[in-house]
Amino acid sequence: MNLDFAHIWEQTPAFGKFLWVVLLFMSVWSMSVAIGKWWNMRKAQKETIKFAPEFSQFLEEDNLGEAIKLAEGYKKSHVARVLGGALAEVKPLIMDGSVTVSDINTAERAVEREMLMELVQLKRGLAILATVGATAPFVGLLGTVFGIINAFVGMATSGGAGIAAISAGIAEALIATGFGLIVAIPAVWFYNYFTTKIDNLTAEMTYTSKEMIDYLIKGVSGEFGRSRFTREFNTQAANNNPVT
Repeated sequence: MNLDFAHIWEQTPAFGKFLWVVLLFMSVWSMSVAIGKWWNMRKAQKETIKFAPEFSQFLEEDNLGEAIKLAEGYKKSHVARVLGGALAEVKPLIMDGSVTVSDINTAERAVEREMLMELVQLKRGLAILATVGATAPFVGLLGTVFGIINAFVGMATSGGAGIAAISAGIAEALIATGFGLIVAIPAVWFYNYFTTKIDNLTAEMTYTSKEMIDYLIKGVSGEFGRSRFTREFNTQAANNNPVT
């Protein structure tokens, strides 16, 4: 039997046509979300590949000012956005030449806030892919059920008997299930792909942010940090334990 989709569309009842339109909308919606996310992640990774080595080099050279400028210059890199947003908050605290434990705690909290906001952006659209992947087969199955019902009703109305009388109608009805699977499979694939990708991007953001925090910690335990804390600690200890 040759399937004539124009004829099938004409013979499909209004509710079946509605389900086909819904599936078409779900397909276009999920694919547009997937393509947009893939393109944005691709640009973000390309910038991150350039940004991360330069940022690490500036930290190794103790050139925090240039590191901050570098992070502010890369607008599409997920790592640069996290570090740039965090450094923008703590820049007034750490650009005066001294870093305290309080400054480090502030920097860590700023990094965590920026990472949370970035993860929200990265995960945006995943719910659409998950919903389409989970519901499209059921929408197609619903169309098939109604198609089979119509096939049996048609057989009863025409007085036909046997499987041959309804085989064409059932075959046409099953197209809805196939359409639902065609819509769902790419959505599920892209959902799993982006979930894994976001995990990798999260690891990149975490690693680079820890590298920055390690740099600040080394500054505290270095020559411009230790003497300040040592004085504060000794003063506090002397006040708590006066000589009698």
